[in-house]
Amino acid sequence: MPEEDFTPKLRNLMQSVGISSFKTLSSATGVSEWQILCLRRGKLEQMRVEVLLKLSKVLQISPCELIATFSTGSSDSQVLSFAVKTEHLNTNAKLLQEIADLRREYERIMLTLEQQRDVLQQEFRQSSLQILESLLLFWPTVAQKAKDNPHLEAVKILPLVQKPLEKLLQAWGVEAIASVGAEIPYNPEYHELLQGTAQLGETVKVCYIGYRQADKLLYRAKVNRL
Repeated sequence: MPEEDFTPKLRNLMQSVGISSFKTLSSATGVSEWQILCLRRGKLEQMRVEVLLKLSKVLQISPCELIATFSTGSSDSQVLSFAVKTEHLNTNAKLLQEIADLRREYERIMLTLEQQRDVLQQEFRQSSLQILESLLLFWPTVAQKAKDNPHLEAVKILPLVQKPLEKLLQAWGVEAIASVGAEIPYNPEYHELLQGTAQLGETVKVCYIGYRQADKLLYRAKVNRL
């Protein structure tokens, strides 16, 4: 049985949209001339769904009408098959678009967080420098005077260091664990023995203070048994 020739039907559709040749149709749709030949011969089963969609768009005809026009067998079954394939293709396209949208949103959020982190770091540095301003301005002069006068009493320069440091720790929410020389009950969670062993609750003496920030332990206080 000779193949049915759908070329006249295709030419009529091409003429209605101002396309004069199959080469021009191929260029306009991005579909190969071999695929167009399959359409002219009614071999839709050899054509991909996305190819039919491209042709229907340029020829300004619905995909289902395109199949019905160029079908050699049962058009209803081919239209149904095409509809199912088109639905799958559209679903995949939607999923890919959603993934692309999520990726763009993720990149936007990461960029925003990066910018916010830079701003927060700058603000943190600025606030810390303001607290340490007196130390930064006067410490080099005091240090030089101490070098020039070895007998300069250390107690006179301690406030210059101590007060800015206390303000900085307070601003950061850092608390000291006990004080140097304090006698306190031993707790291994917060205290570290410099030597020997001690029982929980045994009185120990603080040699070096520790620090904690809210519920987080930064450094254990170093202690010795009495």
